[in-house]
Amino acid sequence: MAHALIVEDDTDSARMMAALVANQGFSAATAPTLREARQQLMLRPPDLLLLDLQLPDGSGMTLLDEQELIGGSEVVLMTGHATLDTSIQGLRYGVADYLIKPVSARQLQSILSRVSRADVLRAEFDTLTDDLKRSGRFGRLVGKSESMTKVYEQIGRVAGTSVTVMVTGESGSGKEMAARTVHDMSRRRARPFLAVNCGAISPNLMESEIFGHEKGSFTGAERQHQGFFERAHGGTLFLDEITEMPRALQVKLLRVLETGTFMRVGSTTAQETDVRVIAASNRDPLRAMAEGELREDLYYRLNVFPLHLPPLRERLQDIPLLASHFLQEIGQREGAFKRLTPAALQGLARYRWPGNVRELRNALQRAYVMTPGPEIGEQWLPHDVPLVPAAHAANGSLHVPVGTPLAEVERQVILATLEHYGHQKERTAAALGVSLKTLYNRLKEYGL
Repeated sequence: MAHALIVEDDTDSARMMAALVANQGFSAATAPTLREARQQLMLRPPDLLLLDLQLPDGSGMTLLDEQELIGGSEVVLMTGHATLDTSIQGLRYGVADYLIKPVSARQLQSILSRVSRADVLRAEFDTLTDDLKRSGRFGRLVGKSESMTKVYEQIGRVAGTSVTVMVTGESGSGKEMAARTVHDMSRRRARPFLAVNCGAISPNLMESEIFGHEKGSFTGAERQHQGFFERAHGGTLFLDEITEMPRALQVKLLRVLETGTFMRVGSTTAQETDVRVIAASNRDPLRAMAEGELREDLYYRLNVFPLHLPPLRERLQDIPLLASHFLQEIGQREGAFKRLTPAALQGLARYRWPGNVRELRNALQRAYVMTPGPEIGEQWLPHDVPLVPAAHAANGSLHVPVGTPLAEVERQVILATLEHYGHQKERTAAALGVSLKTLYNRLKEYGL
């Protein structure tokens, strides 16, 4: 039988939690002080340690320094207010989760349902590491480059905790796949993973979609609707393009992160939620803050653990693995397997890949369809934008073949000018005779 130790100086709260823990099939012990908690830990190391931060003889955090006592116990902190500081401290100690006091039965039951010892999670991470060495895959991500290996190390560190994660990277670089890998390696993997693109939902409907609404709360609300926070209860909510969320809604999101409660549109009753939030953006969050599109307090609450995905052009050595992976998927789906010729692989390594991994996948899908035989050559693969733009010629000129589409001409001129001015966007915009906003919009379209 799994064992839980509840370190809580409030006798009634400790008794209530012990009863709930027992109902979930655990044996339970309580300790009102750090001194008694140490004695209990020596007598019987628990599978689950519910630890209050404020105790009569000190802070619960001091107990986490005594790893010889904690061992492989799952640690859940109990606090009246989960701040950024406690999140960072918890990450350093490998804390699994938080309970906001007063502790509710629903929150506690949700945590108990996904208890998994830390040594079990470490064993799972070791298995994924072995898979990486053998096949070049780490969860849902593919690649063996040094930059991706660092990403895997970060995911392995944060997945077993409850802290929020901020994923950044260019469009198509695999941010959602990284978020799904974090979820798959976490204690929440048996519960839902829901992905929401904040830029794809109308601002007028976004609050209803995220928090839900009551019947009759607005015109057309013919029934009660559960939002993403309710549907993802116990699991992970991935908020993509977080900088596109209206500022008024960012305030409500911040409240959910701080208190674990929200209200449906048209309701005055607070709903509890137990959801891990992973946010993402292909824009620079700091620039979005400077432009007033992202609240500073929300950014720092989301950015407890930053995770950056490199663009494909910075890990070209991963292209053979990625190409093999995508062609294997396509072959299984279509019933016939094809492979790239050596010349085709060399051509892929010379391309700039402004659309990153997503563009590579789409390019291979098209080449697969257009190639009748078992070998895919260079004919149907992208090659019109070289990795080193022509603007690097000695005279600073750019040569464009007759018949090139105007949109492609514009794209090559913008990218070449940007390279010429060392990626200084203000000088690039001035040289092109466009506003800085127009330049940013074009670069966003190009996935840059």
